[in-house]
Amino acid sequence: DIERLLSAFHNRRDAVVREARRLLSGERAPGRQKLLADLVRNLSENILAEDKGDDAPWFEGLESRFKNKSSYMRYSCESRIRSYLKEVSSFTSNVHPTARDAYKRVIELMSDKLKSAKYNGCYFDRREEEAARLCTTEGWFSCQGPFDSDDCPCKHSINPYSNRESRILFSTWNLDHIIEKKRAVVPELAEAVKMRDGREVNWEYFYQLLFTVDNLKLVHIACHKKTNHNLSCDKTKIYRKRKQTHKIS
Repeated sequence: DIERLLSAFHNRRDAVVREARRLLSGERAPGRQKLLADLVRNLSENILAEDKGDDAPWFEGLESRFKNKSSYMRYSCESRIRSYLKEVSSFTSNVHPTARDAYKRVIELMSDKLKSAKYNGCYFDRREEEAARLCTTEGWFSCQGPFDSDDCPCKHSINPYSNRESRILFSTWNLDHIIEKKRAVVPELAEAVKMRDGREVNWEYFYQLLFTVDNLKLVHIACHKKTNHNLSCDKTKIYRKRKQTHKIS
């Protein structure tokens, strides 16, 4: 029955939208207003449109430099990753004075790697290869659940490519660090630099924890637990062996 209902909606979408709008114009009950408004919005959205000329309402409120949806979504993801790098950098003043220069060098290495990866903006770009993005080819994102769960118990999903409201709501979804950035990863990095004693800090391990989906989960705001995760970095990965150089006699 549900399949037939969905099929009818799909095949007679325009007629359903017209009737829903007619009913909405005279509806006063808040619950029914919400139901009809959501129906109109969901059936009227232009998900597959990519360019500004094909879905101008989607771009309302954005800078004129964004000409297609994917470029803005990519920028949105890059901005989040850049903010994480800024937080790592701002922690410099908390690093032991004898280790600050080394800490800054680590930040430079991370920054260079992020630049080459275009700040991992691929995560939100539906044009990317499947392995590189967090959404479907149509732009649907699914909540990956709280940090301590394997999936989302509420099955939250959203398509920020569909309409302006969904684009705005998606900004409330979080790229949550499983091993927490502020409580665990950054302080551990600072401590590793301070206590290295000739060892080489495995900065690429910290890079993965801070900026990649190795340690990031996309979560709906209701699934974003702000309690202490009580997770720590893997002590066996903090340092790595220096490459050996062999002299030729």
